[in-house]
Amino acid sequence: MNHNNRLQKLRQVFSGKEIDAILISQPENRYYLSGFNGSSGYLLITSQNTVLVTDSRYTEQARTQAPDYDIIQMQNNMTDWLPCLTTELNVRTLGFEAGDITFTLYRRLADALKPANLILTPVDGLVESLRAVKEPEEIGFITKAAEMTDRAMEHIEELIHPGISEKEVAWGIEKFLRERGSQPLPFEVIVASGPNAALPHAKPSPRTICTGEPVVIDIGARYRGYISDLSRTFCVGVPDDTFKKVYDAVLGAQLAALAIMREGMTGDGADSLARTVIEQTGYGEAFGHALGHGVGLASHEPPRLGPKSADILTSGMVFSVEPGIYLSGWGGVRIEDLVTIENGNVNVISKARKVVA
Repeated sequence: MNHNNRLQKLRQVFSGKEIDAILISQPENRYYLSGFNGSSGYLLITSQNTVLVTDSRYTEQARTQAPDYDIIQMQNNMTDWLPCLTTELNVRTLGFEAGDITFTLYRRLADALKPANLILTPVDGLVESLRAVKEPEEIGFITKAAEMTDRAMEHIEELIHPGISEKEVAWGIEKFLRERGSQPLPFEVIVASGPNAALPHAKPSPRTICTGEPVVIDIGARYRGYISDLSRTFCVGVPDDTFKKVYDAVLGAQLAALAIMREGMTGDGADSLARTVIEQTGYGEAFGHALGHGVGLASHEPPRLGPKSADILTSGMVFSVEPGIYLSGWGGVRIEDLVTIENGNVNVISKARKVVA
């Protein structure tokens, strides 16, 4: 990973924000800019300096993972060491990640920095905007994670049967992914059967799966810190007419979006491609979430593909395309693939087959 190139891009971005340094506290951003993946630490980045502050548990790890950073071991909390460090580096206006720093911590920092006449300036999304466009190596890591979830979906077809519980299926998936090299899963496996499938983020329950009902499976794997996200909807046994109608509507919406999506389109425009198809089938009100979201070091990051999203699809972005229909009392259908924009066009990363019955 070329962290120096990322730092250069970040400095170009924050130079226009009237700040002369930025404090990075968000874990994925910290890893993206330094390579350090410990659970505790901060980056202080100026136009000339790169400093990583962490506690005694991680100083040796930090020296190995972030060799281009000056490593400082913090003895106390941030209000003790940050004023000294910013004074030493002649920082006058410090940007902080407003989406990560709590209001309580902000007030404590403002009080601690007041004697130094340092101005705290909230900034948000600076690093995330860089992360939205992936480097080829990052796309390779996501593809590796997607290969794991593709194989897990094949395993589910052998695992799932009438009488097995949602929790048993979820554990079988997690065990399969971990045994095949996934780092800790990025989110809890979703296995939702029958009426539970009407809940987009249902948690696996002791409910047993019955024949003829929808079963929504949503899984992710993690490789070298990068995440995959994949959903399929199964039916054990013979599907009823509702399942066939809803499944065809969701699949048709996804295929239409994938066929027309292009670089330069807004997130709102991409969302409308699928939403229009679902509305034409009469299920428009049952598609309650956005079409998709960016995937990388986090399972949800820019761009957002949804109503009123002005995010512009750009080559190098990786995101999900996941239309769904959810009917209270019956269940739901969601089909999700990961895609990337390459040379202006959509390339589908996920390869798991879409199964109706």
